[in-house]
Amino acid sequence: MEQTKFNNRVFGAVILKSINSNFNADFTHHPRTLPDGVVYSTDKALKYAIKDYFRKLNGEKNLFYVKRLNENLNPLTLDDTYIELFGDFPTEKKDVNKKIVLSNLLTCLDVKLFGATFAGKTNISIHGPVQINHGVNKFPENDIYTEDILSPFRNPGKEGSDEKGMSTIGNQTNLKEGHYVFHFSINPKNTEEFYSMLNEGKSDAEKIFLSNDDINKFKNSVNNSVTALDSSRKMGTENEVTLWIQLKENSMKVLPSLTELITVKKSDAKTEIQLEEVNLIINQIIDEVEKVEVYYNPVTAEIKGLENTEKIVFKNILNENEI
Repeated sequence: MEQTKFNNRVFGAVILKSINSNFNADFTHHPRTLPDGVVYSTDKALKYAIKDYFRKLNGEKNLFYVKRLNENLNPLTLDDTYIELFGDFPTEKKDVNKKIVLSNLLTCLDVKLFGATFAGKTNISIHGPVQINHGVNKFPENDIYTEDILSPFRNPGKEGSDEKGMSTIGNQTNLKEGHYVFHFSINPKNTEEFYSMLNEGKSDAEKIFLSNDDINKFKNSVNNSVTALDSSRKMGTENEVTLWIQLKENSMKVLPSLTELITVKKSDAKTEIQLEEVNLIINQIIDEVEKVEVYYNPVTAEIKGLENTEKIVFKNILNENEI
């Protein structure tokens, strides 16, 4: 099937619902918190879920920044990973041919989307078209609790004490309820210069670029990846809402971070997602908007504030059918 180039800029938000879960722990195994006590998540946690989802669907072959192990079960180095995927580094007059390395890296879906900092046998920096900000819990409460858990094993460090014959007691810390809001943007121009250089002199069939298929895979992942993640500490966190604002191809408009424009609260048994301020932003540039899509589960969530925007399509996040 012939691929088509994706040229539009996109702004959006991903909202994750987290119930009795710890989506992104710090090094003390507690949910990460800002200085004012608000729970947050780094963008790396969401990207990990997205790449894990790609891996489950298509395997590791077209992903670069995923953990691979050698025969001793140790992680591969950056250079080892390149060699495993593409063979030995290409050389030209004893120097690494960076153009070929760049071309190879851009065949990997995670690099095409998120970019890369390759600091191995050669140095290449790619500013990816997809940028994701930290996610912030927009639910009013930030209730964190710790519970004891019992291990079936004895701790040998307790020899000589009254606890030498006892099983180990540990603990785990969760967020009672949170709704992480991540702002993201897509700007194909971030990598346009690289593709222009790599495609020079090539036929249309040989050219590489950011395609509509790549973007559709990303959209599918932000609708499903966290729900599909089966880590024991992340169970209870799932994809709740995806807001997708796609501008017309030649639009140069820039939208502010949507994280601060979205509020979340409980409304009876459902979660109410208030997007009124987002609606005001959209209507200010409505002539430059190609489409707005909102994915959510109407059984558990209710979208407020977008009723009067003409270019919106509401879809069920579980099956992508229109609501």
